[in-house]
Amino acid sequence: MPETATRPVLVRGASLLGERTADLLLRDGVVAEVGERRSLAPGDAQVIDADGLVALPGLVDLHTHLREPGREDAETVLTGSRAAAAGGFTAVLAMANTSPVTDTAEAAERVLDLGRAAGLVDVQPVGAVTHGLAGEELAELGLMARSRARVRVFSDDGRCVANARVMRRALEYVKAFGGVVSQHAQDPDLAGPASCCHEGELSGRLGLPGWPGVAEEVIVARDVMLARHTGSRVHVAHVSTAGTVEVLRWAKAQGIAVTAEVTPHHLLLTTDLLSGYDPTFKVNPPLRPDEDVEALRAALADGTIDAVATDHAPHARHDKEHAFVDAAFGMVGLETALPVVATTMVETGRMTWADVARVLSTTPAAIAGLPGHGAELVAGAPANLTLVDPTATRVVDRDASVSRSRNNPWHGRRLTGEVRATVLRGRPTLLDGELVDPAAR
Repeated sequence: MPETATRPVLVRGASLLGERTADLLLRDGVVAEVGERRSLAPGDAQVIDADGLVALPGLVDLHTHLREPGREDAETVLTGSRAAAAGGFTAVLAMANTSPVTDTAEAAERVLDLGRAAGLVDVQPVGAVTHGLAGEELAELGLMARSRARVRVFSDDGRCVANARVMRRALEYVKAFGGVVSQHAQDPDLAGPASCCHEGELSGRLGLPGWPGVAEEVIVARDVMLARHTGSRVHVAHVSTAGTVEVLRWAKAQGIAVTAEVTPHHLLLTTDLLSGYDPTFKVNPPLRPDEDVEALRAALADGTIDAVATDHAPHARHDKEHAFVDAAFGMVGLETALPVVATTMVETGRMTWADVARVLSTTPAAIAGLPGHGAELVAGAPANLTLVDPTATRVVDRDASVSRSRNNPWHGRRLTGEVRATVLRGRPTLLDGELVDPAAR
């Protein structure tokens, strides 16, 4: 979006990736200068005091459900954009399972325009792989790619592209314009739509339909082989099992073009939480046991898993407040993603802040084909950045969320790392933890 700042911004005394302290002068949408601390004169610039804060490239979410059109009672592009800005994101990919589905160029352009009107983050539409997410006939992949929305990521997320022939055709098609297919890996014959709890002793004791890890792993194994056969790119959404990590590690060793994401909730929460039948913790794929969580953390640290993506899935209260088996799948996550990663990976010494920038910004931007995002904070780079207080802790309060929905699995939990400011092309969207009205910028 060709938007520029009307007033320069001077970020004073930020710790770049937690490594060195510097001033950043942001002008006309780019980083105009980088200098030693207090070496840059503010002039007429708005000054942001970043002493003690870590500066990261603006975060990019590969997997956001904004619900508009069709379920504005749960979230809208505007309310979801507010949640994203509050969480430090400067770009989000809006998944296609709206109503109507984003399976045409017109539908994709509508989502793009709603995001531009909100003006808080870049909202990049994800196109459906198949018409109506039905898994049978390819959607308008080429038309969406050539539209104003320039769609490059395609997914039937919420449903698996279970038919191998359809998946092969999709991979072949998107290869022509550098696209990628993001797969919701769930073999419907092994884990049907009612499956809602990791298959094991707990699911049997609770009487909940089991969702075995192998239902994910067999689809991932199939798809990496299809990617090798077609020479195309496949991305695995919300990886949840140690077995999938093994498949990914093997595929990458073979040079297959596969990338993968893990959600914050799969990095920290475990299936034991389901023992109380609280539908807040019902998610697809389900929460897994400790051994899977440990494998996911190790894979994220060593690069086998490329990115963290929120799978932000807001729901209205009347969709969640049911018996566990009848409640909707999903959790909100945009506002808490960075603190969860900081708590799980940085505080434990498994990752540095430079690693956080890699998995929450640089790599997601590269996977999505967003050249204006994820760049190193150097002179001439787009002025998209996030300022984080690395030592601040807070207890999450779902009622304080700016998302429209309250299905928040982190409610009452203490997390470390707080986003203090978000800047999109040199314009603050969040300052001192408070959203900035786009009209006031």
